[in-house]
Amino acid sequence: MDLQADPAFQALDVALISIAIDSLPVLSEAALEWEVTTPLLSDEDAKVSGMYDVLQWATAGGEPGHTFVLVGQDGTVEWIRDYGAPQNGGLTYVPVEELRQEIEQRLAS
Repeated sequence: MDLQADPAFQALDVALISIAIDSLPVLSEAALEWEVTTPLLSDEDAKVSGMYDVLQWATAGGEPGHTFVLVGQDGTVEWIRDYGAPQNGGLTYVPVEELRQEIEQRLAS
């Protein structure tokens, strides 16, 4: 929620979408509980997660971790990073400024 509320991130004009392997009812309940306004997409069969190769950082339960993927308008993956992976710091929260700066840098290149 912090990222979507950040005015500097909003100025980047980047669509933010959350994809999870949870079912629609589970996602709907979580969205209400956590007051999520970002679009949530259900990927129960992990097909999309597999297409973007984020399962390489899957949790012990087989779920994708805290992965961010920047996809260009042409569908090309411009940047991908799983912050939850041990080799990337094992973070469960990434500071908004850090994400915004990374995305700004990728958009500028």
